[in-house]
Amino acid sequence: MKAAPVLRALAKSPGTRQTLIHTGQHYDATMSDVFFGQLEMPEPDANLGVGSGSHAQQTGEIIAHFEPIVLERKPELVLVYGDVNSTMAAAIVCSKLLVPIGHIEAGLRSRDRSMPEEINRLVTDQLSSLLFTPSADADENLLNEGIDSTKIHCVGNVMIDTLTRLLPFAETPDNDFPERYALVTLHRPGNVDDLVWLRRMLFALSDLSHDLPVVFPVHPRTQQRIADLGLEALSNGHLRLLEPKPYLEFLGLQRKATVVITDSGGIQEETTFLGVPCLTMRENSERPITLTNGTNVLVGRDIASLQAEIRKILSGEKKNFTPIPLWDGHAAERIADVILRAF
Repeated sequence: MKAAPVLRALAKSPGTRQTLIHTGQHYDATMSDVFFGQLEMPEPDANLGVGSGSHAQQTGEIIAHFEPIVLERKPELVLVYGDVNSTMAAAIVCSKLLVPIGHIEAGLRSRDRSMPEEINRLVTDQLSSLLFTPSADADENLLNEGIDSTKIHCVGNVMIDTLTRLLPFAETPDNDFPERYALVTLHRPGNVDDLVWLRRMLFALSDLSHDLPVVFPVHPRTQQRIADLGLEALSNGHLRLLEPKPYLEFLGLQRKATVVITDSGGIQEETTFLGVPCLTMRENSERPITLTNGTNVLVGRDIASLQAEIRKILSGEKKNFTPIPLWDGHAAERIADVILRAF
């Protein structure tokens, strides 16, 4: 979702050769293959097929498989996206080979180093030559960490580029869907691997579903934890535990939701753009602008706080939110302009 608009924007420049590498870190068909089709992305030039494993195993596998490609292709610039293990691993390879790195979605910080993503962000930003930030707060983070201001380019949010392009094609929920519903996504290990907490959360969602139907497309990791608990039977007409949804179908669900309950970073951004209330089941957010300017509210892992916020929303109480500068669907064009001037 982040790479697609940038690939498209750079493709408009004659003579620009692009190589697309899929590390295979996200390998489930419903969470990888289908996105290439819906986003109209070309087939990857290489798929490293890394798959699952510990953070060290994944990072090591990506480093070992990616280095030969860089040596063969000799790129002038390697673009990395977001904050996953692939991002940091590719940045490490390039820094050792003296290949410039451009980090798209740079400067985001949760201030929580227990999150693997935070380590990936910190390392990648220190190694990057071009840092493309989504908002002014990310610029401030980088400057406070001693990053040269000439490397920082505030371009806006490429996730919003994809959202605005595909929103007209978002699938409308089936006719049997309720008019009002809560949409849930939970996948972070700190939440779903805590089986005591996950059990309480599932029963809370079941209770909520009697007042507001709950739609829960379940991440493969979360599916396994629910199976470990033996709670698949909680799924019924009010609480719907579904398979993961392709982007267009999930976007349609987001757009129509009464409230979204999540621990995802990107969904905090998308709900803010869509004006949909978002309750984030985390103690912190690397996207604080969605809290100050957007529709997002942090409820932590406190289920009582979640229930209190839902009661406010059902009573008609909503946060005021304001448009975020440069979240306009043209971030990728600004990124391409910077790259083409630099190279």
